Amino acid sequence: MPTANPRRWWALVVLAAAQFMVIMDTSIIGVALPEMQRDLGFSQGELQWVFNAYVIAFGGLLLLGGRLSDLLGARKIFTTGWVVLIVGSVVAAAAQTAWVEVVGRAVQGVGGALIAPSAMTLLMMLFMHDPKELGKAMALYGAAAPAGGTAGVFLGGVFTEWLSWPWVFIIYIPIGAATLAATKLLPAVGGRRGSVDVLGAAAVTAGLALAVFAVVRAPENGWASRDTVLQLAGAAALLVLFFAVQKSVREPLMPLGIWRVPRLGSANLAMTLLGAAWIPMWYYLNLYLQQVLGYGAFASGAALLPMTGLLMIFMTVITAKLLAKLGAKPLIGGGLLVLAAGLLWLSAVEPTGTFAVDVLPASLVAALGMSLAYIPAMMAAMSGAPQEQAGLASGIVNTTYQVGSALGLAALTAVATSQGAGELGNLPALTDGFSAAFVWAAAISAVGGLITLLAMRGEKAMGSDSDPVTQDERVDA
Repeated sequence: MPTANPRRWWALVVLAAAQFMVIMDTSIIGVALPEMQRDLGFSQGELQWVFNAYVIAFGGLLLLGGRLSDLLGARKIFTTGWVVLIVGSVVAAAAQTAWVEVVGRAVQGVGGALIAPSAMTLLMMLFMHDPKELGKAMALYGAAAPAGGTAGVFLGGVFTEWLSWPWVFIIYIPIGAATLAATKLLPAVGGRRGSVDVLGAAAVTAGLALAVFAVVRAPENGWASRDTVLQLAGAAALLVLFFAVQKSVREPLMPLGIWRVPRLGSANLAMTLLGAAWIPMWYYLNLYLQQVLGYGAFASGAALLPMTGLLMIFMTVITAKLLAKLGAKPLIGGGLLVLAAGLLWLSAVEPTGTFAVDVLPASLVAALGMSLAYIPAMMAAMSGAPQEQAGLASGIVNTTYQVGSALGLAALTAVATSQGAGELGNLPALTDGFSAAFVWAAAISAVGGLITLLAMRGEKAMGSDSDPVTQDERVDA
């Protein structure tokens, strides 16, 4: 049995803090977006790049980050990721133009793509000696994600309202420095010999970025225009190249045989559609609160706290118990359908609406759906993978969620803009655009729920009565 690291629980604090910060990086900017738009000159359609630049770099490079962690050592890549994240935060905070802001956000995403997989590797190494300790560590590490999302919403409002929007990035500098100082608590792990699939990483990231760019520009250029068609064709070609490279190189980022793992395909489809529905909802709900209801940054952040608080409670306390009793399939499918109901309810927003009537109840229903689906989909994607491929399965499911988020936000921004969301100051037009985005997000989530239930039919649902693991094992998991 491997010897337990005496500093493992202190090391877990460092790793959980990293998870907290990576997730907070996607939520803290939400309430700051209108201020950034005014100061940096983003158009309504271009504003999504503040979010998508991070998501594309993060999602597109997660598999590469995991591979580098294996080859060069997890602690080294974890440390490098924090250095990169700090650099990106400095650039984003100091930006005076829109394009510099987008570059800073992309650099932050690169840092996150190095931090997330290396942190998971370090956690597994610290606690693999005891399955029960590993289960506790995973629960604490997992709880840092919704906590980061909740803190980001609140702090984004505080910083933007009483300081200025650059502080949503400045906060990462002292925290990053403290984390770097604490990395001595982490185990020093040597790498191993092997090659890096640079071409595959470049192809998937460039293909995703080009696809998002094409969708964003399509309302202006025309969906059937030569530019849009060529850009989408180029994105498809790059993604085909990625899969061709994975099939041909000796050490690919994503060995295609992993897709034979039970539940991996259906769970990843669910995660893709979950991201494509949830992130646009969060994005446009922020804009509705500030641009239509006239909320300030702090009030907008506070208005989202009930939703994020419900997410945190359900994900950390309730969902795991439901997963043990019901299995993954009904929670994923049912959660996506509940999310669709909440989104459809949100689509009834009015230009003269109120938080209590138009936002609060619908957002809580949507959050309930998200909290039911997210963790079961993650667990279903990883549960069928052999131990030596668990890290790869985790990287793939995180990547598909980020890809779904980026493409969903790009597509629904095109829908919202075409329905009037680009007309700042015109409250009825803005509301019509935001409502259209909520309707289409509801459709995506509903389709995801139905497909997931059908796709998992015949597969052994995790935690069901037919699952060979015992009840105690299910609870520990």
